[in-house]
Amino acid sequence: MNFTYLLLALGMLLIPVLLLFVKKTNFNQTIKFAIPAVLITGVVCAVFATLLVIFGAWVFNPAYLSGQALWLIPIEEPIFYMTSCLAGIAIYESLNAFFKNNALDKFSLSFSNLMLGICIAMLFFAHMKWYSTLSFGALFVLIFFIEYLNKLRFSYRFYRAFLVSLLLFYIAYGLISVLPVIVYKDTLDLKIGAIPFESHFYFMVMFLLSVYLFERFKSRAIA
Repeated sequence: MNFTYLLLALGMLLIPVLLLFVKKTNFNQTIKFAIPAVLITGVVCAVFATLLVIFGAWVFNPAYLSGQALWLIPIEEPIFYMTSCLAGIAIYESLNAFFKNNALDKFSLSFSNLMLGICIAMLFFAHMKWYSTLSFGALFVLIFFIEYLNKLRFSYRFYRAFLVSLLLFYIAYGLISVLPVIVYKDTLDLKIGAIPFESHFYFMVMFLLSVYLFERFKSRAIA
């Protein structure tokens, strides 16, 4: 029994806990919308992780796990999804509070269209690899829905928070990939350090879904 991955997952809570005490962020008032958002995201991504295990794209290393499982994936995996997304939403809310100038929002749709193009290209070149297909396919559907079928407008604020959250991403996924907690067996032969290229987009799926749900719950409370 080893608690490495569990401690890493729980360590993500440091960011939202600290930001709860920063009054200007108002996160102590909006966390009630973040919690259901990250719970739903955790369940959805746990299904994705289970599929990747079934297809043989991921193998979890028992040397870094507690031994408690949620069917085919370790219990640490959905916990990691939820805590990392909660940290991401805390960063998102903090940036919104401290940087209210959204002048660059006019470029967000263009950037989203660029991301959609990247997803299509990667699906074409890597459609035989499960991790690539799931990551780019899910991101394409999510961005298309948010930009063209959804009325909530938050893309610029999301992309800004995503860029800042990449620091958190490289620390967490760097450890996951270097130890390795997860052995990636069906990826593109492209890595940044030890981190598979696809993981950046898988993280974007997690983060974007949680922010969308967060904004959806907030908008319903205000309406």
